[in-house]
Amino acid sequence: MIQTVLSTLVEVIVPLSIPVTAGALLGRYKNLDTKPLLTLYLYFLSPAIILDTLAKAEISLDDVYKTLAFALLNLLFLWIVAVLLGRILRLAPPEAAGLTLISTFTNSVNYGLPLVLLAFGQLGLDKASVYVIAQMVIVNTIGVYFAARSQFNVRSAVKSVFALPAIYAAILAFLLRALGLQLPHELATGVSMVAGAYSPVVLAILGAQMVKVKAAHTERNVQLAFWTGLTVRLLLAPLIALLVLLLLNITGTLFSVLLILASMPVAVNSVVLAERFGSSPSLVSRCIVWTTLASFLVLPVLIAAVGSV
Repeated sequence: MIQTVLSTLVEVIVPLSIPVTAGALLGRYKNLDTKPLLTLYLYFLSPAIILDTLAKAEISLDDVYKTLAFALLNLLFLWIVAVLLGRILRLAPPEAAGLTLISTFTNSVNYGLPLVLLAFGQLGLDKASVYVIAQMVIVNTIGVYFAARSQFNVRSAVKSVFALPAIYAAILAFLLRALGLQLPHELATGVSMVAGAYSPVVLAILGAQMVKVKAAHTERNVQLAFWTGLTVRLLLAPLIALLVLLLLNITGTLFSVLLILASMPVAVNSVVLAERFGSSPSLVSRCIVWTTLASFLVLPVLIAAVGSV
C-alpha cells in the first residue's frame, strides 16, 4: 500500500506540483496578475476542454444520470452536515455561511480535471466532464444562495450560469453527439490544441491564488470554524461521497473519478462568493490553502485505495 501511495505521489502529484509551484513563485516574486489569466481560463480554455472532452467522451446516458444524481445527493448531505455543525457550534451567520461553502464546493475544475487526467487517463477525464459541468451550474446558483441567502436572486443566479461560455460549449457538444455529427477536422484540431493548454495554465493560476489567499488575515473567532471546515473537507467529505456512491450503486472508473472529485480541496471560487457576500472570506481563504496543501498527501492515498478496489 505504501509503495502504491508513493508511486501515485511521484506519477500524479509531482507533475501537478510543477505548474502550481511555478504559479506560486510568479505570484510571490513577480506579482503575477491572475485576472487576465482567469479571463483566458474562463472564456477560452474552459470551453475548449469541455467541448473537446464531451464531443469525444465515451460516456453513456446511464453515466450521465448517475453523475447528476451523485452531484445533487452528495451536495445535499454535505449541506445538512454543514448546517448541523454550524448550529451545534453556534457559529455566527458569516462563519456558518463560510463553513457551508467550504463543505460543499470542491476545486474540481482547475485542480480536479488535471488530476483525473493524470491518474485515470482520457477515460477518467471523459467521466469527469459531466460532473464538472454540473458543478459549474451548482456553484453559480446554489452556491450564491449558500453565500447570501438574504440577498439571493434566482434571476441573477440563472443569468450568471448562462454567462459561462463552458455551458454553451457543453450544449454544443451534446447537440453534436445527439445528431451524430462531429466538428470539422481543422476546428477539432484547433480546439484540442487549446484544450491541451488547460492544465498547466489553470494549475499555475491555482498556485498564484494560493499565495494571495495565504496572506489573508484570520481572526481568532473563526478558529473553531476553520478546524471544523478542515475536518469536513478532508475526512467527512470522502466518507459521505463513498456512502452516496454505494447508495447509487456506482462502480468502476466512474466510482473512482467521482470519489476523487468529491474529495478535492475547497474550491478557489468559494472565496470570491465569500468576499462578495460577507461569508467570512478569511475563514474560506485559509481553508483553501490548507486543504490544498493537505491534498498532496491525502489524494495519493485515495487514488491508491480506489485503484486497488
